[in-house]
Amino acid sequence: MSVRLKTLAATTVLTAAIAAPAIARDQINIVGSSTVFPFSTTVAERFGKTTDFNTPIVESTGSGGGLKLFCSGAGIDTPDITNASRRIKSSEVELCAENGVKDIVEVKIGFDGIVMANSLNSENVEMTLQDVFLALAKDVPNGEGETQPNPYTMWNEINPDLPAVKIEVLGPPPTSGTRDAFAELALEGGCKTFDWIKALKKEDKNAYKALCHTVREDGAYIEAGENDNLIVQKLEANPDAFGVFGFSFLEQNSDKVQGSIIDGVAPEFELIAAGDYPIARSLYFYVKKDHIGQVPGIEEFLAEFTSEDAWGDEGYLTDKGLIPLGEEERQEWADKVKSLSPLSM
Repeated sequence: MSVRLKTLAATTVLTAAIAAPAIARDQINIVGSSTVFPFSTTVAERFGKTTDFNTPIVESTGSGGGLKLFCSGAGIDTPDITNASRRIKSSEVELCAENGVKDIVEVKIGFDGIVMANSLNSENVEMTLQDVFLALAKDVPNGEGETQPNPYTMWNEINPDLPAVKIEVLGPPPTSGTRDAFAELALEGGCKTFDWIKALKKEDKNAYKALCHTVREDGAYIEAGENDNLIVQKLEANPDAFGVFGFSFLEQNSDKVQGSIIDGVAPEFELIAAGDYPIARSLYFYVKKDHIGQVPGIEEFLAEFTSEDAWGDEGYLTDKGLIPLGEEERQEWADKVKSLSPLSM
């Protein structure tokens, strides 16, 4: 073959490759929250065993990381579903739209508590949200209406009733929905117990949020990645340390770790469901409507996840630690999912 003919042949092959559509997938691709991961994995495994569809692939990337992947484009080379242990942000919805992801179905699946856990070989600790804030915030009140860099190195320096051990807390990174919820519910919850800081919210919302949500970076708080099981292992190895993770992981590892009592309330299933436990949040996942029909099984997977057998009061997800929505709210969300109602912020 002449050089000219070889060149033409190569050009034809390259043009055909560029023009070819994306290769179809026959498995649902799910990313996102490490907290929602065990629930999603359980449904995926059940779905694979009880239907003719392939078992969905579920990856734990963190809520922020999952939403970034989800919003990166609309093609089927991107995830179909992303799990989130917080609600999607308006900035993320805008990123999705910029990249062609405009029809999103939101599914609220239940509730979860965030725990401050330690080893069963240590004493069970009672602390307040204010204690948590003073232990982990970058800047704290100095007693004169101003702030100072966090001076506390021992728990009993904050509160004499707390253990006389070094403050060492293993927790998720900024990409985690658990970290976002912990900052909003626990740190801010303790921060606003100071009247002058609570007043700051009306005067300067940005300054208030920076003070209440910024975690110290001097080694007292250790970013332990998105693997909550790794945190549990480290707590076993270090009885003086605490870990921050979802209630479901506490349930699954109750033979190894225990949850601290916060503001007088223990992290227990019934107390989280009743709204009594102060560090609790809603859990979600998000679906690309345009992928339905392109990737087989998405509607059927949604039907399985929102069935009473899965997310109901006696559903198999409660065995994994999911706190169910109330019956009426479950029905409302099930109806939205069935009709594939678009996300409304």
